[in-house]
Amino acid sequence: MTLTATTHLNFHGEARDALAFYATAFGGRSTVTTYGDLGMPAGLPDSDKVVFGAAFAPNGFTVMAYDVPGRTEPRTPGSTRRENGTTITDEPFFLALGGASLEEVTGPWEALSDGATVIEPLAASAWSAGFGMLTDRFGVTWAVSVTPAQA
Repeated sequence: MTLTATTHLNFHGEARDALAFYATAFGGRSTVTTYGDLGMPAGLPDSDKVVFGAAFAPNGFTVMAYDVPGRTEPRTPGSTRRENGTTITDEPFFLALGGASLEEVTGPWEALSDGATVIEPLAASAWSAGFGMLTDRFGVTWAVSVTPAQA
């Protein structure tokens, strides 16, 4: 079993186009899951935006991306806003950590959780046997998930 860390880019509505561009640039393919694919009613804001996407290439290139919900204005890296009592930083990327099983990612998750702010607890999600997000004590945001093997 091998853990992998992947750059996870955050966009304000451009994730689908960016993933298609990177897939072409590196000779691979992209996959996209929208908020609507996971049950958000069509026609609601963000229903057609990317909640989980990636570009893969045979040479090993991988990048992940999503559209930050509720955001349409150009991204301003490093800016912050308050939402429901939480300070949200508009960072251009996360570090995505993937493993083949929940057991494999649980140890790193627990270690990263020390002194962290948990954004979403590690648990089963609509797209993964395990997904969680936290900002570690150094300010790095990690998206940890169980990732299926790529064909």
